[in-house]
Parts: sequence; structure tokens; C-alpha cells
Amino acid sequence: MMMLDLPVISKRDIRKISSDELKAFMVQNGEKPFRAKQVSEWLWKNTAGTFEEMNNISLATRELLARHFVINGVQVQNQQVSNDGTIKSAFRLFDGNIVEGVLIPHDTRMTACISSQVGCSLTCKFCATGYMDRKRNLDAAEIYDQVVRIREQCEAQYGTPLTNIVYMGMGEPLLNYANVVKSIERITAPDGLNMAPRRITISTAGIAKMIKKLADDGVKANLALSLHAPNDTKRNEIMPINEANSLAALEEALKYYHQATGRKVTYEYIVFESFNDTLQDAEELFQISKWLPCKVNLIEYNPIENADYRNTGEAKLLAFHKYLADRGVQTNLRRSRGKDIDAACGQLAVKQPQEPAA
Repeated sequence: MMMLDLPVISKRDIRKISSDELKAFMVQNGEKPFRAKQVSEWLWKNTAGTFEEMNNISLATRELLARHFVINGVQVQNQQVSNDGTIKSAFRLFDGNIVEGVLIPHDTRMTACISSQVGCSLTCKFCATGYMDRKRNLDAAEIYDQVVRIREQCEAQYGTPLTNIVYMGMGEPLLNYANVVKSIERITAPDGLNMAPRRITISTAGIAKMIKKLADDGVKANLALSLHAPNDTKRNEIMPINEANSLAALEEALKYYHQATGRKVTYEYIVFESFNDTLQDAEELFQISKWLPCKVNLIEYNPIENADYRNTGEAKLLAFHKYLADRGVQTNLRRSRGKDIDAACGQLAVKQPQEPAA
């Protein structure tokens, strides 16, 4: 068969092409179709960062791939290790942009908190990322790579596998829907990282129509709503997205989601001093908990320079927790991690140089 090795104007990221496209490329260049599957396994299952690593593929074929394609991997530019064991990383993308990921160790689980966008467009008042512009969405491979890098840190630092993933880093996952869903498919695939869907959680600030789309598409992951206020007035103040996605709209969407999937929803609720920490607030949150089967995570706040919000006092936090628990709400306290490092979302990334990659 004639070899087709035409001049290449620009190299494509090989992880952005479909398996059918890769197979067609192989056949057009005189390779057997099964080579495409071998390459795919190297990219996703074995997480190869270069073509040179693909050592069961001939040198000629690797050189062919290198002439036509690139692997735009994600690398750790900087990392901070907290006294409590939390590891926060600034990840450098191929174009020089920076996103963040965090490894959160716990007695019973090892959780990767990963980003879905460079920056964010939602301007939540308490979040460092909310004060950054959204530059672009991450592609599925860039999301995937964050998990790979954090898994490597987990195994190197703790000698144990990564167990959980939360899409709770920089950006709003449901505003990068297609890439987030594709990344979950790759993460859970047997020829990918083979992680269980029940170990993955998408955390959203609350986009009603996209919550319904998760249900319609049968996306195999858990759902968490970043609630942080128990009524529209307070939520509008700290989360402008609420003006277009009111609590009533979210109630409808979440009920639709639960009916379609049968899954519980988690409410994430940062307890701010003198803002949302009264027993009246707890009562309003209790009423929200009646919408559908749920659990509530009460979260300590990691303060940021841009905002004046502070953690509520310990006594108020415990009273808030008790109020919900006494009424049968499954309620967890999520203590602040990484207080001695830039652990709040966006804090580390904003300090990193953003020059284009060489």
C-alpha cells in the first residue's frame, strides 16, 4: 500500500480526535487498524505523555505520530503541601494558562478536587476564582490529566490509590458541559482510569437547565449544589447566578434530576459569620432539605483577600449542625483544609506566571 506522508501544516492534539479518526489515519498511512487501539490505550489507560513511551509500537510508527500529532499534557508548575497533608497544585496547560487541583487526604478516602475552566464567569463574592476572568474551557484531556497528576501525588505521598473526584475547583462544570461529561466517560472507562462513577461528584453553583440535562443524558456521577444561602435574597447577594436560577427554579430542576436518576443531592453550605449562620437560616435550610432526599455538607470557609467574609464561630457552627441533625437531616461538617497554604479556590493560580508556553 502506498504510504501517505504529506506535509503537516499544524499538528493536532491526538487526544482530541475520535477513535474512528485515529483508525482511519493509521490505515491511510499503511498501518493495521488495531494500532489505533494500542495508541489509545497508551494515551488513556497508561497515561503516556510522549509518543516515545509507547514501547510496543514500532519506532517508525511513533515517528509518524510525532510528525502529525502532539500530546498537550498538563504539568505541575508549583505545589504546596499543608501541615494537614493537603496538597495544592498549580497546573500549567500547554498554552501557559494555569489551573488548580487539590489532593485532600482523609482517613477513609483520598479526594481530588479538579478544575473545569481557566478562571470563572460567575463572580461569586466569596470565591477567589470569582474575581478572575474566564479565559477558556478546559478540554476533556486537560481535566483527565489533573486526575492523573493528583493520583500520582497520592500514590507517591501516601502509598494509596485515589478514591474520589470532585469537580469543585476553578470554573463552573456545567458551563463546560460537553468536556466535563467526556472527561467522566474517560475517567470511568475500563480502558481509562476505571474509576467508579459513584466516586465522582459534579459541583455546580446552580444552572437549572443543565441540571435537567445531566438527568436526561444519564450522566453517571453524583451531583452537589453549592447553595451557601437559604433564600433568594441572601443568595443573590453572594452568588449573582441566582438571579437567573432562583431557588424555585433549582427546586424544580433538582426534583426532576432525582426522579430521573434516583440519586440523592448534596447541598454545600459555607457557614459565614453574621450572614447565614443563625438558627433561622438553619430552619430555612431544613425546609430546602425537604425538597428531595439529600445530605448537607456544612463547610468552614477559607478566607480570601478580596472578600470580607469570615467563618462563623465554633459554637454557632455546632448549633447550626445540631439543629439540622436533630431534624433528621444527614449533615456533615467539612473542616477547612490547607489553612497554612493557598488552599481557597483560585488563590494559588492567581500567583502563578501566565506567560505563553515556549
